[in-house]
Amino acid sequence: MIRSRFLCGWLTLFSLVSVAPAGVRAADLIRPKVIVVATFEVGADTGDKPGEFQFWAEREKLTGSLAVPGLDHPVRFNDQGVYGVVSGTTVRAGLQLMALGLDPRFDLTRSYWIINGIAGVNPHVATEGSAAWARHVIDGDIAYEIDSRESPADWPYGLMALGNKNPKQKPVIPDWAPKPMAWTLNPALVQWAYGLTRDLVLADSPAAKAHRAQYQGFPAAAQAPRVLLGDSFASCRYWHGAVMQKWADDWTALYTQGAGSAAMTNMEDHGIANALTRLGAMGRVDFQRVLILRTGSNFSMPPTGQSAAESMVAEYQGMLPALEAAHRVGAPVVHALLKDWSRYEAKTPAP
Repeated sequence: MIRSRFLCGWLTLFSLVSVAPAGVRAADLIRPKVIVVATFEVGADTGDKPGEFQFWAEREKLTGSLAVPGLDHPVRFNDQGVYGVVSGTTVRAGLQLMALGLDPRFDLTRSYWIINGIAGVNPHVATEGSAAWARHVIDGDIAYEIDSRESPADWPYGLMALGNKNPKQKPVIPDWAPKPMAWTLNPALVQWAYGLTRDLVLADSPAAKAHRAQYQGFPAAAQAPRVLLGDSFASCRYWHGAVMQKWADDWTALYTQGAGSAAMTNMEDHGIANALTRLGAMGRVDFQRVLILRTGSNFSMPPTGQSAAESMVAEYQGMLPALEAAHRVGAPVVHALLKDWSRYEAKTPAP
């Protein structure tokens, strides 16, 4: 019994040390309740043309500022426990979140994460200005690739999974290849967030309405913006077009065993999911507290009659509605977590 108590005492001490690194008292650790991650901002954080972060900084009164080594942008925060992070774009965003997660001043073990940003929306699924809570994140970067002009006639595109012989096979990932290729978020938490926000009326604009009217034969694109459940297909390459959308659709189905739907395409979420998973394995982050919210600023393929090349470089017609949707949909989740923090600090929400 004495030996058992002695061992328990040492385990408790080890647990405290692992959370409070040398030189930082446990009482002095920064413990965010909610961390909102945006991937970019243009100009200042407030008062000018908005990027992904500005509405969060202004409307949540993120007036505090803290420099974190390894992050390009200062972390901003308010006195309610909400912290805002600009991660940078592309898969490299994960590196900055690793830097945040390893900063010894922070205890992120009870923090909730809302990863949000604009995205290319699949016109088969939804329209510009829509907001999708992801159930899965798919990595579209790691692949075999040949120029589609050199691919066999029966290949739908020039990409295939590592270890495969043709792109139509189910992926058999070799032992040496990076894993995973898909991440599943906490289903109960995602459903809870969706349930809180599913009936919200989202922003629209005359420009977005006119643009989606060009998508003849795409019933989902013709609808008004809405909140939905839809997965995040992430690739560091900015791709566009019907052929590439088919690739994203196919890979999402393959890597989620048919459970996923490629609703939103972006360049960051696979890097972010990878970083937060690794931090979770280190006991620094709880990956079961991660939410990903993507909002459609543009379509991922062109309307009928326009080439993919023309459409890819066209000005985004859904940009402002998408930025509005990110805060309008994300904020109720943030506020609900804060309101019932006495409960949600210890236990994640469920529907």
